[in-house]
Amino acid sequence: MKLSAIGLAVLLPGTLLAQKATFSINGKVGNINAPAMAYLSYRQGSQSISDSAKITNGKFAFKGSIEEPIQATVVFNYTGSGTNGKNVQRKTIYLEPGTIKIDGKDSLSTAKASGKINDDYEKLKLALKPSTDQMNAFMADYNAMPPEKQKDTAVRAVLDKKYNAIMEEQKTSYLSFIKSHNDNVVSLDALKRFGGSMPEYDVVAPLFKSFSQSLKNSAAGKDYATMLSRMENTAVGALAPEFTLNDTLGNPIKLSSFRGKYVLVDFWASWCGPCRAENPNVVKSYAKFHDKGFDILGVSLDDEKSQKNWLNAIRHDKLTWQQVSDLKGWDNEVAKLYAIKAIPQNVLLDPNGKIIAKNLRAEELEKKLSELFPM
Repeated sequence: MKLSAIGLAVLLPGTLLAQKATFSINGKVGNINAPAMAYLSYRQGSQSISDSAKITNGKFAFKGSIEEPIQATVVFNYTGSGTNGKNVQRKTIYLEPGTIKIDGKDSLSTAKASGKINDDYEKLKLALKPSTDQMNAFMADYNAMPPEKQKDTAVRAVLDKKYNAIMEEQKTSYLSFIKSHNDNVVSLDALKRFGGSMPEYDVVAPLFKSFSQSLKNSAAGKDYATMLSRMENTAVGALAPEFTLNDTLGNPIKLSSFRGKYVLVDFWASWCGPCRAENPNVVKSYAKFHDKGFDILGVSLDDEKSQKNWLNAIRHDKLTWQQVSDLKGWDNEVAKLYAIKAIPQNVLLDPNGKIIAKNLRAEELEKKLSELFPM
């Protein structure tokens, strides 16, 4: 069970790719005064941008330039001591050319931001509110449970069922919004959330294709299209893309060197708790089927700083099969090639290098291998 709070990200339309445009924010929230401060933060490409402004009689203002509309966070700190702490309020808005007004009676979190994108984002949040409220209550109940109860198998079965039901309700809201806003950049974010961390190409690709050309031509649209292309190239039935990575001793290992065997390409990292928890199941399957023609190639998303932890985890978890990494963390070139956005993930290849299954866990992996290697 993956327990995670619902979050929303905002994506960028592609109408202003060629030049920068200016934006301004004029805010008025109650009658707040010094030492309260307002902070604005957002990312533009690989650059993180932040700004601050004094609040006088509830008023604050920001100005800047953007290449295209982009998500931003406005933070109030009533003690003026930065963006963290107990005395902060946060508001997600969208920066777009022109003037954005933020108006609230006494709270930033309940203030309204003007603009077409902000209006549509509010519509999406309103549609998601029932499932968001359910998820918040679910997480509160879960976190209040004693650790031993959280680990109880029977309790977790009930939790899994309830959690999955909430997620399905959430996906229904996302899907409805996507279908009714195919020319809206918020839909691209909704599509990402709808697809989840392990999207299915056959499910998300048709929805993306239904978007307007301007949305698909946006920076975020082009990024998503690239990911879709990689997903298509690594779908079940496709020939697994070739790659070469160094093993723990610095020797280059090619994926094609495993031809003639069923091989599991296992994406993991030493710092990934769910990966480490799954490792004993992978070890069990390897021990049971290795002599029959099954092999594993572990691809680690560790980086140079965690290289020692990676090597220690291999020894501690008794991962006796081949391990490779470029030590670039989430910038791992093979992870990008295989459109890996979350770990653990894996792909199972047949002796010819064709992908025959994906993301097999625990009993699922052993069951599949039992079909391939009948006793």
